[in-house]
Amino acid sequence: MPNFKKGVSSPEDFDSDVFAQAAIALKVAPELNHSGISPHDHRKGQLILSLRGAVSCEVQNALWLVPPQHAVWIPGGTPHSCRVTQNARTCFLFVEPDAAVMPEACCTVAITPLVRELILHLAEQELTYLSEGKTARLVAVLLEQLSDAPVKELHLPISDHPKIRQIADTLFADPGDRTTLRQWAARLATSERSLARLVQSTTGLSFGRWRQQLHLMIALSHLAEGASVQSVAGTLGYDSVNAFITMFKKALGKSPTQYFSTLR
Repeated sequence: MPNFKKGVSSPEDFDSDVFAQAAIALKVAPELNHSGISPHDHRKGQLILSLRGAVSCEVQNALWLVPPQHAVWIPGGTPHSCRVTQNARTCFLFVEPDAAVMPEACCTVAITPLVRELILHLAEQELTYLSEGKTARLVAVLLEQLSDAPVKELHLPISDHPKIRQIADTLFADPGDRTTLRQWAARLATSERSLARLVQSTTGLSFGRWRQQLHLMIALSHLAEGASVQSVAGTLGYDSVNAFITMFKKALGKSPTQYFSTLR
């Protein structure tokens, strides 16, 4: 697997905005996959493709998950930070503004085998390719195909409100925490009704639905890293493996085993 070009030693050291090409791609070598990249932004839009493992990307008020064979799209100028699982293999695609019809907001998209191979092929080419050459024609096809990529609802709304952030931080640290909405309200010195309204107004979801979505995000990340279904069910505090599988299947339409078999 090729390394970053031009001697770049870290994903954080690469500045995509110095290139005028419509799109450039970089395959990240295994040893350069950092567990976290600090908040940053750039003029170009960025597509982070997960080849193996999982990537999570945090933008204002939301956390986006990228399971294998998916990608997260981050529009240009959007501050973001990313984390990857230890076994992750990723590829970056940077796209000039207006070079393709892409979503105006951050989103997770499913990547077809054709788009995946086009991105990987582009990653093998020189970054400063000619605007009328073979690589430029390949990029035109890639961007046309990419604009049709289906959007997946694999994100978790996270409010900057201190009370919501405290709940989120607690649940990420201990996903099996089963503190009820009433108990959280008492802990946060507010009424149950007020806290329920706050969660709904800031995340767009009820407390139960929001916590389930958080569980789904954590489950996908752990499963992509190779954890067993039984282990993930225990981590999330489910009474049985079947209860966890039921939740997963209701959210994504397939059992965990079927879901990841499809991705592979």
